Amino acid sequence: MKLSPNAFCPCGRGLKYKKCCGALHRGQSPVSLEDLMRSRYTAYVLGNVRYIIQTTHPHSPFSKSDAAEWAAQLEIFCKMTDFEKLEVLGSEVDEANDVGWVTFQATMFQGKKNISTLERSLFRRLNGRWLYVSPEPE
Repeated sequence: MKLSPNAFCPCGRGLKYKKCCGALHRGQSPVSLEDLMRSRYTAYVLGNVRYIIQTTHPHSPFSKSDAAEWAAQLEIFCKMTDFEKLEVLGSEVDEANDVGWVTFQATMFQGKKNISTLERSLFRRLNGRWLYVSPEPE
């Protein structure tokens, strides 16, 4: 999906894409875990699989050694999914242990099937960068 830089960002903040997640997609570092979470959601909306892969921790269960295969799987998921809404419910950081969490609700559909999720995501800092690891087990 293409998005005008002046369109509202899909992350739901109410800002233009170019000043919101677009800046992170162009290489700016996220200020907070919430910023990273929102930019990853927007990357899914736009099918920006490169960004999704770059912001996934190498020890994530979703990380794949075959980057081309992983990218192809992500592209299919992005194309098949209608991303309707993101609500960030909270975040917390344990600076001493380089871990953090973001709780969010994502409303998504594949055709008529509701695949929405409520997730508390685990992030770990690696070489100074926050990266997505996985949903936390309930």
